[in-house]
Amino acid sequence: MRVAIAGAGAVGRSIAAELLENGHEVLLVDKAPTAISVERVPMAEWLLADACEITSLDEAALQRCNVVIAATGDDKVNLVVSLLAKTEYGVPRVVARVNNPKNEWLFNESWGVDVAVSTPRLMSALVEEAVSVGDLVRLLRFSHGDANLVELTLPPESALAGTRVGEVAWPEDTSLVTIIRGQRVLTPSTEESLEAGDELLFVAAQAREEQLEDLLSVRRGDPEN
Repeated sequence: MRVAIAGAGAVGRSIAAELLENGHEVLLVDKAPTAISVERVPMAEWLLADACEITSLDEAALQRCNVVIAATGDDKVNLVVSLLAKTEYGVPRVVARVNNPKNEWLFNESWGVDVAVSTPRLMSALVEEAVSVGDLVRLLRFSHGDANLVELTLPPESALAGTRVGEVAWPEDTSLVTIIRGQRVLTPSTEESLEAGDELLFVAAQAREEQLEDLLSVRRGDPEN
């Protein structure tokens, strides 16, 4: 997979190193000469150019990319890069970094963004995830379909503890994608039984989040249910 990353700062370089380690082809683009540090990510391609300029993106051959990541520290730049990648080059997947949570509402399909990653939101979500049992935590927002990646740790009092995945009447527009149990990452087959303390990751429509939380958090017969 070929991935272009706009922004060769610490965030962009870290993403590039991870993708290269996983066998992908990576191009880092930045307009600041001081950011071009080939020795830090020597296996990547590097391009000194303004990712907001069509001529620069032509040089980067963006039409050959499977994914574009707008990872600069400037939300305006990330939006422009996302829009150009999607509308001018037809890039299938565009991921954009949100620096200021106040701008998060802009990072949607209208600007060519498929996945918006808000660093402040993600950090707060990880804090919540570390201390919350039974509460739904939103980790990531997907622009298409108004869906989110959400996590919920199954509490001991949940009625679903001991129930097989295939026996649960999950809400519409929700999909259980992963079960994290201790050090194990489990594929949620229909025969897998849920256990108290499981971290469950779902892709769910935002309108179904409350229903999903109610289903997983409360024991049947609880007076609040």
